[in-house]
Amino acid sequence: MNLKGRDFLTLKDFTPEEIEYLIDLAADLKDKKKKGVPMDVHRGKNIALIFEKSSTRTRCAFEVAASDLGMGSTYLGPTGSQIGTKESIADTARVLCRMYEGIEYRGYGQEIVEELAKYSDVPVWNGLTNEYHPTQMLADMLTIKEHFGKLKGLKLAYLGDARYNMGNSYMVVCSKLGIDYVVCTNKAYFPNEELVAQCREYAEASGAQITLTEDIDAVAGADIVCTDVWVSMGEPDEVWEERIKAFTPYKVTKDVMKKAGPNAIFLHCLPSFHDVKTKIGQDIYERFGIADMEVTDEVFESGQSKVFDEAENRMHTIKAVIYATLGEK
Repeated sequence: MNLKGRDFLTLKDFTPEEIEYLIDLAADLKDKKKKGVPMDVHRGKNIALIFEKSSTRTRCAFEVAASDLGMGSTYLGPTGSQIGTKESIADTARVLCRMYEGIEYRGYGQEIVEELAKYSDVPVWNGLTNEYHPTQMLADMLTIKEHFGKLKGLKLAYLGDARYNMGNSYMVVCSKLGIDYVVCTNKAYFPNEELVAQCREYAEASGAQITLTEDIDAVAGADIVCTDVWVSMGEPDEVWEERIKAFTPYKVTKDVMKKAGPNAIFLHCLPSFHDVKTKIGQDIYERFGIADMEVTDEVFESGQSKVFDEAENRMHTIKAVIYATLGEK
């Protein structure tokens, strides 16, 4: 499988075989890291990391992955570049690709990372946009495969806001890999109809089914239960009350996990508001009197929760993306 020179912007651009290749490559690179096998095949190369939205896991994953591959990395935080303010996206791409072998972007609209890729002569990787989060999907699929030994034929239920990057990306990857995808949420937060239609075409080819429902009982028999924060980065605080009202019936509780079944696992891309040990968590508790939001602490800390395996796998799968798109040497 030759992915050298390819951008990594959305999994819509990749075949099921290419996605599975990246997952298996990540598993191999993870095994080599655990065994202490050096993989610094890209020594002397460098990558640029553009973060218009800050992150713990994505930044650390890219920096450690680059270091393991022998590469240098330059972090450009929310105030660390002139992208879109004093310098256009096109000009930024044309400058950075003269200095770096790859460019990561984490920020706002998908059109930004698409424009970076259009004007860059080196691979561009999507670390998160409003619409898609493809590196997270590889990490989740690796975690699922490690636990169940397979992907095709499983059932994944997503609870909460299905209109944005996580909900969209789960629907894309599940429909391509033959995983039944169930959205349980208030119908006002169903995904875009055009994307649903596109994913139904993927699902027809893979044998998967896509279900959109307001019925929480649809999680029955799910192998994987997933959720995300109820308010995304960049959204105003005023929407908290609206989201709490809309999504509380879809909070991942012990009862929800019981509906899924004793062998079901819980995933969350993190950070998660499962207690009041964060500034936002404490603020929400003081304003609305709730000690958790999208998932209860009981589920988050349970044996069914694989969120920290999932977080670790961000690094291994991102390393696979860098390794594959830059070539072995």
